[in-house]
Amino acid sequence: MLPITQTKAPASLDDTVSLTTFVDGIMEQDMNRLQIPGAVISIVKDNKIILAKGYGSSNLEKAAPVDPTTSMFRIASTTKLFTWTAVMQLVEQGKIDLDTDINTYLKSVKIPATYPEPITMRHLMTHTAGFEEGGVGYQITTDPAKLPGSISETLNKHMLARVRTPGEISSYSNYGATLAGLIVEEVSGVPYNDYIKKYIFDPLDMKYSTVVEPLPESFMPNNVVGYKSENGSFIPGTPTFEGGFRPAGSGTVSAVDMAHFMIAHLQNGKYGGQQILRPETAELMHSTTFQFDKRLPGVDLGFAEKQINGLTLITHGGSDPMFNTELYLVPAKHVGIFVSYNGGEGGDSAAGLIQAFFNRYYPAPDAKQPELFASAESIQKYAGAYQFTRRNISDIDKFFNFFVQLNVSVEDNKLSLGSGSEQQLYREVGPNLFQLEGDTEQIAFRTNESGKVTHMLLGMAPDMPLERTSLLDQNKFWLIILGFSGLIFITALLGLIFSRRKIKAMTTSEKWAIRLSAGTAGWALLSFVTIFMVIMSMDTMQKLSGISLSLSLSLVMPVTLVGLTLALLISAILVWKNKYWTAFKRVHYTLVALSAVAMTLFFYYWNLLGWQFG
Repeated sequence: MLPITQTKAPASLDDTVSLTTFVDGIMEQDMNRLQIPGAVISIVKDNKIILAKGYGSSNLEKAAPVDPTTSMFRIASTTKLFTWTAVMQLVEQGKIDLDTDINTYLKSVKIPATYPEPITMRHLMTHTAGFEEGGVGYQITTDPAKLPGSISETLNKHMLARVRTPGEISSYSNYGATLAGLIVEEVSGVPYNDYIKKYIFDPLDMKYSTVVEPLPESFMPNNVVGYKSENGSFIPGTPTFEGGFRPAGSGTVSAVDMAHFMIAHLQNGKYGGQQILRPETAELMHSTTFQFDKRLPGVDLGFAEKQINGLTLITHGGSDPMFNTELYLVPAKHVGIFVSYNGGEGGDSAAGLIQAFFNRYYPAPDAKQPELFASAESIQKYAGAYQFTRRNISDIDKFFNFFVQLNVSVEDNKLSLGSGSEQQLYREVGPNLFQLEGDTEQIAFRTNESGKVTHMLLGMAPDMPLERTSLLDQNKFWLIILGFSGLIFITALLGLIFSRRKIKAMTTSEKWAIRLSAGTAGWALLSFVTIFMVIMSMDTMQKLSGISLSLSLSLVMPVTLVGLTLALLISAILVWKNKYWTAFKRVHYTLVALSAVAMTLFFYYWNLLGWQFG
């Protein structure tokens, strides 16, 4: 066993000058290296703010610096922590029971009884309700005039299918969090925006925080502009709005305000003279509630767990097309960190900053690498393609995850994830448990009753497990089919080009048959290339904010292909019946028809046949 030794004594957070110098060094380096225009951080310990500082600019055009007290950053999904805190306030008041059917509380939305087991608030808070993912074309908007009138309007219009039994497995869900926000509204009788202000922001003296969209005029001087980086320059991004999904991501806050929020959670609901949660409620909220595997971090009531240097953190992050935010709490040490960025690779900066912080102040204790586990079975059973449970099944969203798959292979009796410079090797350290070489990061697998591997969990993401893909869900399978079909289509087109003289001598029926074959082949190729290019050219904002005219028009093409394919199949039957050409040419003609069928099935399976929008 290889020991992991710690040579340096931990630094002290009591030395705030040293802490500031340490954070300054990381931030200054990252802002240049990762093209970040502005950032803000607040760190708390016990019931005090020990660091609150801004870096770079909140508005480059006005040369405005980031102020940790008044500069308001968009925090996207970190907003959910306000929603979950509000839920727990109503739980301790006896107005919500964590294990009661949520339809009991919903007045304007009703969740269908797809499964015998009802969805409960505990399921929503642990992301185990079993909803599919959605959002393409409607999750955000860039036009304030298009904001829906109510949360319930959005949930009813874009109701997602239930695709798993509640409580079975986690799948991070914006829809579920939005449902929770609606329940807060309908149970309390107070509009969501007003509730969060009255019962969370006001008691915690969060003067520069809101979940209102668009940002109220009184806050506009404090608004932090989000930027995109293009060719080394920062371009102001178009502001986005969550609309009806605001309980899942509409928050705009300052770092000092979030320090107050962190202190309240670390002090079991208390901030100053205010108690927003009872101690027992806060402790329940911060306790492990659902685990994919008992040996890995789990999910609390609204927080995700993370292990760093032997410490358990409870966390929540958030990102949108411009902003990246992370919040980390270490209840055992009464320490909290909030960091937010208004552009660039903020997510990478946050990950590096957090690890560096814990290496310096809470270094890993002396430990030993676990013994290698000698499984009686070959680890080959774990190899294959996996996809996140957080995905869509019912509409066009499904294709947007076509390439989002993780391939696991076996190399030297170790599991390999990724390839090239991104390759990571994991060795077996327990039943269905593997650990990254030279690290403590672990992954676990789940098997069914027959021992077949069904799911995988990356320890770093307890609310986003993966499930093993069926053959039809594997992009490699479809790429092989599409590649073969594409080659057949190309030969059909080349045949038309290079056989013009022979075609002139054919009968009218034979000529029409060849033209139909070549036309279908060309249309199939054009359909795939057009749709693929349109979808791949869309950035996150374009995908989530609306269905473009180019995408709508491109989806006409597969519908037309259906008609051409049916005609080609009938023509293939006639070609054989009338014995056109040689047997070889008839076989080739049939292959073109079958390739058209394969292409049509591809469009159908991935919800590209027609306008299947959520």
